[in-house]
Amino acid sequence: MKMKLAAVPLAFLPTPLHPLERLSRHLGGPQISVKRDDLTGLAFGGNKTRKLAFLLAEALAEQAEVVVTRGAVQSNHCRQTAAAAAHCGLACSLVLRGDPPDSATGNLLLDQLLGAQLHWTGAGDPEAELELVVEALQQAGKRVYRIPYGGSNALGASAYAAALLELLQQDAHFDRIVFPSSSGGTQAGLVVGARSAGFKGKILGVSVDRPREELAAQIAEIATATASLLGDDRPFTPSEFFINDEYIGGGYAVMGELERQAIRLFARLEGLLLDPVYTGRAAGAMLDLIQSGTIGSKERVLFWHTGGTPALFAYSQALSGAAG
Repeated sequence: MKMKLAAVPLAFLPTPLHPLERLSRHLGGPQISVKRDDLTGLAFGGNKTRKLAFLLAEALAEQAEVVVTRGAVQSNHCRQTAAAAAHCGLACSLVLRGDPPDSATGNLLLDQLLGAQLHWTGAGDPEAELELVVEALQQAGKRVYRIPYGGSNALGASAYAAALLELLQQDAHFDRIVFPSSSGGTQAGLVVGARSAGFKGKILGVSVDRPREELAAQIAEIATATASLLGDDRPFTPSEFFINDEYIGGGYAVMGELERQAIRLFARLEGLLLDPVYTGRAAGAMLDLIQSGTIGSKERVLFWHTGGTPALFAYSQALSGAAG
């Protein structure tokens, strides 16, 4: 697999890998480690920083003046995009779903501090609103670089093919990798990297918002394009991806008891902070799968921390149940 794509040095790599010994003992096995992509370093870090390193390199090569992307109010992707744009001297326009809240907290506050221009969709379609923003900027004479939702295209996902190789240089002996999956780029890249390197562990994405069939089809499409970009023209099919969609609960960004308990347990046993939307849900799923025996007590399991912790501060009321 060729990995000679241009990248802006945005991330602190390799990110740390370390065992979660107290959590593993508390559960009676398996042996759990964590890959700390919450420590990639760009404006509180997160997995999107790896993707943006490649995407912003392309934007600069195309002499873009402004980058545009979209996401939810507490989007980690939007926050990191705003930070990457600022670092590269580019303007940034963010299309955020819904209406502006009464006060800016968490990622939204950081979007503002980073100088992003915010556009709210109200009840409208986010993709349609993004098209209008791009058109308006182009009509104003700006050179626009459009970043896909979640940074999840072949170029962005290639960052996680490289991340899988980075992991294997640190420790190649995991039976299973668990992480949250939504826009699909992270899982697509990890599976492309695994096929290239011959990694045989199970790469399990916990869906935070979409049915398994829908998400698997999108990931297969991204993975096929990513592999082709990296010199491997063999296609992927949806059946090649392990996705669990049983923990969506109340839906995207809806805090439930599963997330509260996982956030509390990781914090109190390991001093490790999870986020309410992505890693909290994926960790809660992992804990339940361990308790049910689906994940065996003798396995070596990697939890890939994709970041998102600034959103904790936007969920203070929902997290108050974890104070006891």
